[in-house]
Amino acid sequence: MKSPLAESQRAALIEAMLPDVPFDGWSRAALRGAARRIGVPPAEALTLFSGGPADFAACFSRWADRRMLDRLERLPMQELRVPERVALAINTRLEIVEPWREAVRRAVTILALPQNAPLAMRLLYETVDGIWHAAGDSATDFSFYTKRATLAGVYAATLLYWLEDHSPGSADTRAFLDRRLGDVARLGQARQRVQSAIDRLPNPLRLLRASR
Repeated sequence: MKSPLAESQRAALIEAMLPDVPFDGWSRAALRGAARRIGVPPAEALTLFSGGPADFAACFSRWADRRMLDRLERLPMQELRVPERVALAINTRLEIVEPWREAVRRAVTILALPQNAPLAMRLLYETVDGIWHAAGDSATDFSFYTKRATLAGVYAATLLYWLEDHSPGSADTRAFLDRRLGDVARLGQARQRVQSAIDRLPNPLRLLRASR
């Protein structure tokens, strides 16, 4: 586990790399350029990212997560309903990386490689877990996992849609996200109705015991 100072340096280097990533990719060349700009010895910068491109992509994802959470802490989230909080969190994260869309695209390409699948899943979990915490979710039962699994699908689909969205202000992505969250809400309501109907049915074990 890296020290807080090392993590701070990594985040600063990632931020400094962003203008070069569309041209050089998440590469050592981009890292060396960033190191020179912020006064970090290039050799030291390389030791901070020993994992190569996947390490860059992971640090970029966590950089965006932290900025999202910092921004959400300053917003009146308690005035919104939970679905509105979730939508606001996702839209906020997309706004943060909006200037660096090509960097996101290249990071997604790296994480899509088979050898990076476990890391990609971990980063996706970290993002949706942060979103749920920002939305005020305090579940500790099985719903803790189902909520995160459901939101992971919504967030991943929205991110891929956003990468190809050229509408003003990413309006089409916002509409896409609202539809996906609406689908989830309707599914949840239907599941609750089915469970309620099942609960009202006679318990066959109780009937068997009564007939003896």
